[in-house]
Amino acid sequence: MIKVIELDEKVPLKTQLEEDVGTVILINKFTVNSEDVDQFLKTWASAAEIAKNLPGVISSQLHRGIADSGVFVAYVVFESPETIKQLYNSPDFQSKISEYPASTVVSPHVFKKVAVPGICVD
Repeated sequence: MIKVIELDEKVPLKTQLEEDVGTVILINKFTVNSEDVDQFLKTWASAAEIAKNLPGVISSQLHRGIADSGVFVAYVVFESPETIKQLYNSPDFQSKISEYPASTVVSPHVFKKVAVPGICVD
């Protein structure tokens, strides 16, 4: 069973998923033991395939820390927090969660783009 650690203890994921703010980015930081990396990648790919077929999932990308790091970051763009809830409530997706290696620690958090004049567009 994976362990979930909130990135922001003051604003947990459950609270974030109740917001109606339009397009959002779900960032998941995963940490796994080196001997579990292959199983993690296999499971993540299967879970991402389920997400990809859900209406409202725009794109997904996985990144790995360099130098044989066991830290991964997944970046998924959703049409809304409601779409994330639909994914998380999907029986197929729920069954995939149980396939992650026991060493998996995940920290999910939902973000919205911030406009910074001259640097970032909204």
